[in-house]
Amino acid sequence: MTLQVSIQHRFARFDLDIAFEAPRGVTVLFGPSGSGKTTLVNAVAGLLRPDAGRIVAGDWVLLDTAARRCVPPHRRRLGYVFQEGRLFPHLTVRQNLTYGRWFAPRGAAAPSLPHVVDLLGLGDLLDRRPGALSGGEKQRVAIGRALLAAPKLILADEPLAALDEARKAEILPYFERLRDEVSVPILYVSHSSAEVARLATTVVALRDGRVTAVGPPSQVLGDVAAMGVRGAASVLVARVVAHHADGLSELATEGGRLWLPQVADAPGSTLRVRIAAQDVILSRARPKGLSALNILGGTITEVRPGQGPGAMVTLAVGADRLTARLTRRSAQAMGLAPGQSCHAIIKTVAVAPEDVGTGTHTLGAA
Repeated sequence: MTLQVSIQHRFARFDLDIAFEAPRGVTVLFGPSGSGKTTLVNAVAGLLRPDAGRIVAGDWVLLDTAARRCVPPHRRRLGYVFQEGRLFPHLTVRQNLTYGRWFAPRGAAAPSLPHVVDLLGLGDLLDRRPGALSGGEKQRVAIGRALLAAPKLILADEPLAALDEARKAEILPYFERLRDEVSVPILYVSHSSAEVARLATTVVALRDGRVTAVGPPSQVLGDVAAMGVRGAASVLVARVVAHHADGLSELATEGGRLWLPQVADAPGSTLRVRIAAQDVILSRARPKGLSALNILGGTITEVRPGQGPGAMVTLAVGADRLTARLTRRSAQAMGLAPGQSCHAIIKTVAVAPEDVGTGTHTLGAA
């Protein structure tokens, strides 16, 4: 089920002109504050009627100004997940979940309550009230309530922004399961490039009311214009090979072995691994005698000098792309150019737990 959005709207000091099409999965709206993310979500939700536009989720036309069609908000069949769970405090988790069924049209193919409970790991929480839940648990209940309303589209407006790192780590795997197991498109707003790397099927990067980049995370995360210099990163596909007694996990990539602090996934599992461009060191020859365990081989595909003293160098590592941020002086001294073989060095401890996620669903390539 695809999501098609085309919106033009003029405010007193801000113009919005956004168009993109995304496949099934999680479409992440990424950009700085004031880039138009919330305005776009409000237009999709029907809280803002744009001057011109068309919004279609699958075969469900929410807005078509040319045809004078605008479905009112309460009939748009949207599931909305806010920064806070917004649960009814006097109802149990079970009652909060089943409340969503009141909004499912008669005959709609809504998931069953047992399926949603299993999908989101809510079995032990059903008889509790929201006051006894953690922030992550509340968000899981809010997601379940949205699913039981049989939505055509789910909107998630920075659903992890109000959570601490531990609660984010708790709930991210459930969003990954939604992406991989639920056919409903998800429009997800985030400021976090780590969330983008873990969750996105498609990334729509916004700035000043315009789309600066759109595509799979492997492509957009390495785009400095879209992500900013410090936000630029790569996403590698890796397979868990083994867990070792010293607390490290051994993963296989197309460029070589990758050693990370122990991951929870079993051998054979496929993971996404986000690697920040600033954490990559390059060497023309394979280095020896280093403390860094991760040395991946690849071929340079692009060298992009920046406006300042920096440069971005992209390597093809099998089907993946790995971006390194270094100085222009280093790039020139090494004589880096497309077509050259090169080795990327990555410290094991540079990859944080939140940078490792499950699944490769429509990860794409640069």
